[in-house]
Amino acid sequence: MIIILIIIVALIFDFTNGAHDCANAIATVVSTKVLSPRTAVIMAATLNLIGAFLGTKVANTLGSGIVHPDIVANCQPLVLAALIGAIGWNLFTWHFGIPSSSSHALIGGLMGAAVTYAGFSSLNGGSILTKILLPLVLSPLAGFGMGLLVMFLIMFLCAKCARNKLNTAFTRLQVLSAAFMATSHGMNDAQKTMGVITLALFIFNEIETIAVPLWVKCLCATFMALGTAMGGWKIVKTMGHKIFKLEPVHGFASETSAALVISGASLLGAPISTTHTITACIFGVGSTTRLTAVRWGVAGHLIIAWVLTIPASGLLAACSFFLLNAVGFA
Repeated sequence: MIIILIIIVALIFDFTNGAHDCANAIATVVSTKVLSPRTAVIMAATLNLIGAFLGTKVANTLGSGIVHPDIVANCQPLVLAALIGAIGWNLFTWHFGIPSSSSHALIGGLMGAAVTYAGFSSLNGGSILTKILLPLVLSPLAGFGMGLLVMFLIMFLCAKCARNKLNTAFTRLQVLSAAFMATSHGMNDAQKTMGVITLALFIFNEIETIAVPLWVKCLCATFMALGTAMGGWKIVKTMGHKIFKLEPVHGFASETSAALVISGASLLGAPISTTHTITACIFGVGSTTRLTAVRWGVAGHLIIAWVLTIPASGLLAACSFFLLNAVGFA
């Protein structure tokens, strides 16, 4: 019953992740009016489902690259406390329309619960440094740089094109870039819940090694897609309107840049924040017009949320761990 409860809560997190982060895939295509919200959400949900089956490297990182499985092997409340912390932070930021990272909320939850149980020795320091902390810093920088590069390349290649023809062409191309973005989102984000459920199965001795079972892939992919279908319209509004006034060419450049960075990270097994990446890409693309075209005040609020996500979700997970122990969860 306990492992079933953990799997249910993990799938709830996966659902909130899809609802929270669907804006990453569709914010630009909706804000530029290339697709209607309904059509964009259906497309994103379908491609999130497909992307979830494309690899398991990120899942393996979440399953064994943050905490040492052998140290936490007998800690039944750990995964549940981590999920409660991550879901709590997701709901808080979703309520206020803040595009924070569901990925880092989950990572922070795992770290907070593990440290509460067995101290800092339970953390896999080397893997956290190379696959969590470095990507946390580098992925927004890579997104910003890729956004600049792709947009400058488009400006160079299309310098002599008429503005009307350019907008018409990129209106159609943006559907492809949104599809690429949605697939890469599923490829990275759905695997995170797969890794957490796999870790729980290992802790409860249901599997012998950290390897993702097929039924876990199917469940996580499905719930991610269902969450995406619910949408996250407050976050769509923030990313599609408040950062920079987007046109189809900007949407195409932002989505293509983000999808390239996220796909590369997924192939390396790095669970990066799709939110951080697409937001940084939008800032990079907007900066090519002129620096004052970007609302940098919004960037300040987003950066504060990014910095707070891991410690805040970790603290929530630690409190949840204490409460679970207090009520006799074991």
